[in-house]
Amino acid sequence: MSFTIRPTRPEEAALLPAIERSAGEAFRVYPDLAWLADGDDLPAEHHALRIAEGLSWVAVDAADAPFGFLIAERFEGALHIEELDVRQDRQGRGVGRALLRHVIAWARAEGLHAVTLTTFRDVAWNAPFYAREGFELLEGEAIDARLQALLVAEADRGLKPEGRCAMRFGF
Repeated sequence: MSFTIRPTRPEEAALLPAIERSAGEAFRVYPDLAWLADGDDLPAEHHALRIAEGLSWVAVDAADAPFGFLIAERFEGALHIEELDVRQDRQGRGVGRALLRHVIAWARAEGLHAVTLTTFRDVAWNAPFYAREGFELLEGEAIDARLQALLVAEADRGLKPEGRCAMRFGF
């Protein structure tokens, strides 16, 4: 399968929630996380903001149609991955890995010192995947106030704190 990664265009913001919804179907195999498949996706307005900031990338097919994306936020010299999704029918083919590696290279070229994220500890395509890509699990004092606040906000939205973690890829 051939694909290209490029910055997301403003007119594509409305397409990204459907990709997120499709990707979320994978959570149905985890009974306590199945509700995520029906959860609230990031709204097109949020995507539009990240696109305007230059912090959204898409994987596109030969017809230049997006089927995967990664959006991020800059924070004090670091890039924080907010969401990485690949449409369900394109999963398992290296698209997410390619998006991740592309954005890590971009962050390094921008002179940022790290890429961070929060994710599920025990979901195969979450923490174990990121660990294979060089992300380190942060524990205790290593979790800065910003990441701790994100984990608390996730718990407030119904995600079990014991199932979540923060990770960092440093340069």
